[in-house]
Amino acid sequence: MAAVENVTSEAVIDTDLNKEEDTSSLQKTDGHGAVVAAHYNALEEKGLSERNKSRIVHLRNFNNWIKSMLINEYMDAIKNSRGVGMAIKVLDMCCGKGGDLLKWRNANISHLICADIAETSVDQCRTRFQDMRQRQQRDRHSNAFTAEFIVADCTKARLREQYKDVTLQLDLVSCQFSFHYCFESLPQTECMLRNAAECLRPGGYFIGTIPDANDIVARFRNAGSTSFGNPVYKIEFEKPEEPFPLFGAKYGFSLVDVVNCPEFLVHIPTLERLARKHGLELVSKSRFEEYYEKNKEKGRGLLGRMQALETYPQFEGQTQSGEDEEYTHAKEFLNKYKVNRVGTLSKPEWEAVSLYMVFAFRKMKAVSMDSEGRPVYDAPEPKSTSETADNSLKRQNDSSEEANPKRIKSDDTT
Repeated sequence: MAAVENVTSEAVIDTDLNKEEDTSSLQKTDGHGAVVAAHYNALEEKGLSERNKSRIVHLRNFNNWIKSMLINEYMDAIKNSRGVGMAIKVLDMCCGKGGDLLKWRNANISHLICADIAETSVDQCRTRFQDMRQRQQRDRHSNAFTAEFIVADCTKARLREQYKDVTLQLDLVSCQFSFHYCFESLPQTECMLRNAAECLRPGGYFIGTIPDANDIVARFRNAGSTSFGNPVYKIEFEKPEEPFPLFGAKYGFSLVDVVNCPEFLVHIPTLERLARKHGLELVSKSRFEEYYEKNKEKGRGLLGRMQALETYPQFEGQTQSGEDEEYTHAKEFLNKYKVNRVGTLSKPEWEAVSLYMVFAFRKMKAVSMDSEGRPVYDAPEPKSTSETADNSLKRQNDSSEEANPKRIKSDDTT
């Protein structure tokens, strides 16, 4: 698969990544950050009934299932290491309108910090939280948590300075479908990684979901054009000159009903080396289809409850999301395995879903301080990718007939 390339990448990393980042000139939300903030501030808040009419309702539910499984996986790891009953504090970086609030409630956390660049989104997040708290009090739910809300560009502002308690230690930092915005520049990436790492306790995790730059570049090359996509998504490069730079490799991304913003390719080897500078060690990464294959049995009940897959063919009275020709893969599955129905997504939705990957970093323990008072982390230099992640993916590939979410062998309904 094609990679994001830059012939000077080692020189850039060796000369620039060891410097202390200067974010003093980043505080103002301007440029692409202003575009992103304006886009999400202008998004209309729609109710559940309207959302269920969306062309991509099942795609969004599938993405939500991925987030749920990822959050649950690392919340379990934290609880196993710290012990049941310990207070757990979380930073939801780029929280949006608070789409993960119920996930945090179900995880029984004690405190949540929500930060986002879009003021309207943060206001809606706060309102959702207050409504949730009122319902919990009315229904006498015991797993209530406290929360604070910050309007800030997480790629330019030091969040710690705005925490109510600047000495707090976080157990988990989550950044869902947003981290790629920081790869506009090296200082912005440094700033966002510092926000993720500096209050994270040793053994805590930084998790997230991002577009897979390798896959995007491969699709770009195969398209033979500056733009590519399908009825669900579109990607367009303004200056598709290769090799792409490590930072600022911009493309326009649109997803029907949801997104229409500039985004940036995330060069994973560069991210890994920068993260280690901040004491974050990559422990896992996988594409969405690989993560699905790994977790579908464990998360089968949640798949159904969240309606993350569309039943094909539809039951009487149900409406099909896509055109009939977009389900040829489902028809082939039905014919091959002689079943009546299967859980799936339309082909355009699968293509959009497979653009993404999950990642998880673990905070290392500092063993000393350098001459300038910065922590030094005792860990071996990484290989081209995380050894743990590579072994994990190898095991998944060896044990799976095909790491492809279109292959849903056990979601048939007879």
